[in-house]
Amino acid sequence: MRKRKKSDDSGFNVWRSYSDMMAGVLLLFILIMCVTLFQAQKSYNESIKERDDKIALQEQYTAEILAQQNELDEKDSQLSSQDEQLDKQKKLLAELAAQLKEQQATLDKQQSDLDEKTSLLATQQKKIDNIIGVKADVIEALQKEFSKNNVSVDIDAQTGALTLNANVMFDYDQSELTDEGKAELANILPIYCKVLLQDDYKKYLAEIIIDGYTDTDGDYDYNLELSQKRSLAVAQYLTEIQGNFLSPDEISDLQNYLTVNGHGSANPVLDSKGNEDKNASRRVEVKFRLKDDEMISELDQIMNADSASDSDSTKSSGN
Repeated sequence: MRKRKKSDDSGFNVWRSYSDMMAGVLLLFILIMCVTLFQAQKSYNESIKERDDKIALQEQYTAEILAQQNELDEKDSQLSSQDEQLDKQKKLLAELAAQLKEQQATLDKQQSDLDEKTSLLATQQKKIDNIIGVKADVIEALQKEFSKNNVSVDIDAQTGALTLNANVMFDYDQSELTDEGKAELANILPIYCKVLLQDDYKKYLAEIIIDGYTDTDGDYDYNLELSQKRSLAVAQYLTEIQGNFLSPDEISDLQNYLTVNGHGSANPVLDSKGNEDKNASRRVEVKFRLKDDEMISELDQIMNADSASDSDSTKSSGN
């Protein structure tokens, strides 16, 4: 009986030792599992934190990138706006360049026209200087001859026109020369014609003109006829006496140059107060015209037209 009991105790001890060992193993496994879970949880938490940090960093980078993109978009918009402005400025500059080119072409044409006119004016000026010089010489020669012969005359120092008082030449309202008038003409006309028909001046001479004028009394037709008759009476008397002081050739020349006009009451003579001086208005004028007087008159018109054009250009520029 005792031997069986010992055997039973030995078996129980084995199972007990085995149970203890298994309990220890289980405890160890549990500990390992706990450590493993703890480490896994720690790693998971670290991974979550790292992920969150990365996400936060990525969001920060994304925000910075978006900010930079917005800044770039804004700059791009500004550049686009500047490009548009540059395009407009280029277009404007192109238009201005075209206008300048057109203005330059206009200026070049104006300069060409001006050069042409300057050349023409220089040529004309030489002719004018010559004609003015000849005219001055003729007037001076007339004055000297009248002074030399002690003949007092009313001769215009600028034009050479000789004014004869109709009140001396004719009775009132008449066209027949008085004896006094004939005597005065006999002293004046030979000197006037002889000077003009000199070889030095004859080549420049275009006309010797006798103009008759009346005062403003009476009607137009009557005054015109009276002035014509008076100027014609002076011309006829000149032809009567021309043989006394002119050669046959000079007489022929005089007939070619002589022109007679009646102007009626045109161009009345006014006194200092602007009223008509009727005695002075009744007159006969003897004058001469040189061949290029028309050229001088035409040049005056051209120069006056140029002056008016320059004045208009100046006003336009000022506006």
